[in-house]
Amino acid sequence: MVEKKDRDRSDNQPGGGWSTEGLGYLQKQVARQRVFVVHPYLKDRPASVIERSPEARLDEAMGLAVAINIDLIGGELIPLRNIKPSTYMGQGKLDEVSQIIEDQEIEILIFDCELTPIQQRNLERELKVKVIDRTALILEIFGDRASTKEGELQVELAHLVYQRSRLVRSWTHLERQRGGSGFMGGPGETQIEADRRIIADRIVRIKKQLEAVTRTRTLHRAQRQKTPYPIIALVGYTNAGKSTLFNRLTEADVMAEDMLFATLDPTLRSIDMPSGRKVIISDTVGFISELPTMLVSAFRATLEEVLEADIIVHVRDASHADTDVQKHDVLNVLDELGVDFESETDGTPILEALNKTDLMDDEARSSIEAHAERHDTCIPLSGLTGYGCEDLIQAIDDILGTRDHEIEQLVPYSDGATQSWVHANTKILSEKHEEEGVRFHFIVDPILWAKFQKRAG
Repeated sequence: MVEKKDRDRSDNQPGGGWSTEGLGYLQKQVARQRVFVVHPYLKDRPASVIERSPEARLDEAMGLAVAINIDLIGGELIPLRNIKPSTYMGQGKLDEVSQIIEDQEIEILIFDCELTPIQQRNLERELKVKVIDRTALILEIFGDRASTKEGELQVELAHLVYQRSRLVRSWTHLERQRGGSGFMGGPGETQIEADRRIIADRIVRIKKQLEAVTRTRTLHRAQRQKTPYPIIALVGYTNAGKSTLFNRLTEADVMAEDMLFATLDPTLRSIDMPSGRKVIISDTVGFISELPTMLVSAFRATLEEVLEADIIVHVRDASHADTDVQKHDVLNVLDELGVDFESETDGTPILEALNKTDLMDDEARSSIEAHAERHDTCIPLSGLTGYGCEDLIQAIDDILGTRDHEIEQLVPYSDGATQSWVHANTKILSEKHEEEGVRFHFIVDPILWAKFQKRAG
């Protein structure tokens, strides 16, 4: 059993039920209660080279748990022969978990898997504690971290959809579960139906608000598209160090902590390349395996910047034991988003930033440096110390440079706007003043040039 050091129990607060607001259940209702994580897994399941070990899955689940305001006591692996439809695990394993709950005085049990409403209800009745599954846990984290209006609405919508399927478990009074009408009826069905209507109405209102926010975001994106700068998107598994690298490259102060899902909303900053061109760097939400289905739309909304990126920088935690599995998960998500990164001619270029070299020993660091020498799209670096960051910037600049067009253009003296744009956004090789105007000979990114010509008419 994996254990965490006990904290002061005086901070514990009494638990509460689900609220129709749907957000902040762990944060607001049962803050600082004693929490234990279990990862149930099928022990006879065939192993896969691209699948995490149960130990790694438990470690990630505990990392998710400490990302919110709870008192994590420890974690346990639960090997299963098969999954029970009613309680997920058999009676023998339930007795083992019940003993842990009693010995450790656990008040909330987190299952690192997806539980059905029936399984969750039966587990709570059997174990006499609050049960939270992986979906609910990630919803809590997203709800706590979302900072934009759209992010908050998307998370609340996901939480309400999740809560609606489990509404019946909120009522434990016998008369509220009888249902029916007339002689067979009771207040229960009326109350539950009323709550369902409240949730349904709230879902409709949120969707309308999201439509308005989406229209605004679309307008903002259209304005950015008019800005003649390439977009560089940082993507990667959660806690791979994207925000730390983002801060290092842009000298920004985005939240960067050794914590899963420290960043949920995209952040953009502009920087100047060695060639003099300006680019926009976007920091995005971290990926994670088995993302809850209710959060897919919210997750997709935060990653729309990636679809428009001119270059994708895949930030990998090279020091992590599961770095290859995490890479596989990230590439799968990019593929689902519709990012074409396999075509050598038309696909989006991808650079691999092999981050956190400062956490590696000399032998491991030498190994990835040798790997990078054989693959020019891989750059070993440390966002924390700055090692290798200049190499990454140069690699980005080189990729953009290979697409540059050499153009000669006569610009009339009366067209001051074009002259200003050429001076600001191109590398001028020569500039001659002729009778009809200025003849520029310059190098320019073809995407920027196409955008400018389209805007200029």
